[in-house]
This record gives sequence, structure tokens and C-alpha cells, in this order.
Amino acid sequence: MDEGFRPPVREILIGAGILLLVVGLLWPYLSRYGGRLPGDMVMRRGGWTCFFPIVTSLVLSVLISLILWLFRR
Repeated sequence: MDEGFRPPVREILIGAGILLLVVGLLWPYLSRYGGRLPGDMVMRRGGWTCFFPIVTSLVLSVLISLILWLFRR
């Protein structure tokens, strides 16, 4: 019975874990720069603030797609 193509789940999970570890270790240093890109929206009204990271989400999506594409090659 042919199982077909099976994605390397173990390698993907290990890569994701290493990526999360690196981001977690660098987080204190990266947060000094504000973490906001031009195009991210901030709404301040009265006593509350709402942050919409639109451009940051797009950049992260492209980076994650590129990393996953590289793992599939």
C-alpha cells in the first residue's frame, strides 16, 4: 500500500521549536526597538489603546511562508 508523500513533521516541529527558542532569547533586545513597523495602526481614545499590527503580520506571514517553503524543498 502506497502511503504517498508524508511531510517531515518531526523536522518541521524541531525547526519551529528552535525558531521559538531564538525569538524568545532575543525578545528582550528586540522589544527595545518598539516592535512597530510603519503601517501598524495605533488607536488611542480616552483611557484605552488598541494596536493593530497589520504590516508586522504581513512581514511575519511572508517570513514563515518562506521558511516552510525552504523546509519542503
